Amino acid sequence: MSETPDGVEVRPYEPGDADAFWELKRGFELGIGEGTGDDDKLSKYEAKLTDDYRERYLSWVERCATDDPGCVVVAEAVSDDEHGAGGDDNADDSDGGDAHLVGYAFALPEEMTFIWDAAVLNELFLDADYRGTGVADKLMEAVLDHARSQDLPLDRIVLDVDEANDRARAFYDRYGFDHWGELVARDL
Repeated sequence: MSETPDGVEVRPYEPGDADAFWELKRGFELGIGEGTGDDDKLSKYEAKLTDDYRERYLSWVERCATDDPGCVVVAEAVSDDEHGAGGDDNADDSDGGDAHLVGYAFALPEEMTFIWDAAVLNELFLDADYRGTGVADKLMEAVLDHARSQDLPLDRIVLDVDEANDRARAFYDRYGFDHWGELVARDL
């Protein structure tokens, strides 16, 4: 779709990514709450981001990535002082640049495809500084490639996107996602 900026690589999630991955996950959750709802929605999303939730979520991510390698991918940027945004989420790379995660995509593992009889894009998130750079396209391509490798009941991938998230909806429209059913919810 578009060219990825120099120094950004999409690769499978590794256990050492957990801390930086969590910071991106927080951005994902808080962005949903802030950008697509009222103050009550933001409060609910903020309230769930406890230490216990973090531990359980990251444990689940690691299990998924272990059980179905490639279902969780990250975008890692390597920058030096002259080129690009800095960050210190991960260890320095061998060239002296600073490697840090700038996004991720999470397809549910193959064993969970019977939930929707299809592959499921659970989450795709990109740091705001990297939106519009082609990195989201690389994440989506990695997810689609992985989904094609899964033994699926239907050759289809589904996702949930908030109707108020115009940017995300436009992105998924570019990839040919169509309305397919309706997700409804209620409090327990």
